[in-house]
Amino acid sequence: MDPTLPVDAAANAPASLSDPTTWITAGVILFLLLCSGFFSGSETALTAASRGKLKSLADKSDGPSKGADRALRLKEDNERLIGGILLGNNLVNILATSLATALFTALLGEGGVAVATLVMTALVLVFAEVLPKTYAINDPETSAARVARPIGLVIAVMAPIVAVVRVIVRGVLRVFGVRISAGANMLSVQEEIMGALSIGHSEGSVEKEQRDRLLGALDLHERTVEEIMLHRSKIEMIDADAPPEEILSQALQSPHTRLPVYKDEHENIIGVVHAKDLLRGIDRLTRGEAAPGIEAFKIADVAMKAYFVPETTTLDDQMRQFLRRHTHFALVVDEYGALRGLITLEDILEEIVGEITDEFDIEDVPLLTPDAQGNYLVDGAMTIRDLNRATDWTLPDEEANTVAGLVIHEAQTIPEPGQTFAFHGFRFEVAAREMNRLTQLKIRKL
Repeated sequence: MDPTLPVDAAANAPASLSDPTTWITAGVILFLLLCSGFFSGSETALTAASRGKLKSLADKSDGPSKGADRALRLKEDNERLIGGILLGNNLVNILATSLATALFTALLGEGGVAVATLVMTALVLVFAEVLPKTYAINDPETSAARVARPIGLVIAVMAPIVAVVRVIVRGVLRVFGVRISAGANMLSVQEEIMGALSIGHSEGSVEKEQRDRLLGALDLHERTVEEIMLHRSKIEMIDADAPPEEILSQALQSPHTRLPVYKDEHENIIGVVHAKDLLRGIDRLTRGEAAPGIEAFKIADVAMKAYFVPETTTLDDQMRQFLRRHTHFALVVDEYGALRGLITLEDILEEIVGEITDEFDIEDVPLLTPDAQGNYLVDGAMTIRDLNRATDWTLPDEEANTVAGLVIHEAQTIPEPGQTFAFHGFRFEVAAREMNRLTQLKIRKL
């Protein structure tokens, strides 16, 4: 010490780089920055990791991943997880900044505060935030599995403090009418999958057909039989009072194997006949010398009891009913018991896999192709869902099931041929109308 300096001046002299305390403090700051990076990367990994992928990682055939299992358990209470990580991260960041300020002030005097602020901002931003988070986000599931054990220990140690913080946070949020429950998910599993499929399709990693099949299977519980049933005006029926020869000819010429049987009026369904049962019944009456002949045939003898379902039944429930009852055919009625249409198991499966045809099906309308102006000529009875699938459009189907129904709903009237409308970003022109039905429409995206 310089003997010419007063004792107080020597005590307040700036620290030097040769002082061991300086390097110890710098080492502690470096360690705290590493801890901050660990907390930041862990936060990103555990919040971004998919529960589905973590479950798959934990159930791998080569042995369950204990880290993935721990990560799954941590994600069950996101509020506790985030609270523990943020508490640890803020503690080390504040402590590191305080030590850095003291160190630079000792080295540089009053100007050390500004230098400490600039240096710590750069170090925290690069090495404690961006770098660890970038690393974690590249493979969040693997990173989450690796950090699950130490983060679990940190959360356990800080549990009392985190509990107090949670009470304060929930109390403040409750003042604003927000209630938080542990483990609450903002999106359901179905919505998460549907969103991932839509993003995958837009990015080109998921084919349109794959997306349509998976989305079709996911939303069966949200759609009703009314949306996909064959309307009663298109149902082919057998008149119970028709001559046996006429009934046989109709069954042989029909592309369908099951036909409803009515008596007197179409609303009065007395049963459903299967083509095989019909042929067996006629065979018994016509084979052999003592056979009474086809004139003795009565369709009521071979018709099965009709199976009726309400129009509000979901497709998911109806498919289960078909499988449980070992039948593929049901007639749809409204709340008053009036016939609305029919639905088959094949109709439900087509909502998942697309159109199913066989050698007896009637040829459908060719694939939609636009004309020179970009107009699509569409059957009015075509469902909005089928049109969206064919064109990859997003016309809404909440208010109507068919394209004609959508136009009538938006126009609030039954338009005349030639009338045009523009809504939902599309131009609709009525091309043909029969009675009160819009049979053909021209649609073009604006």
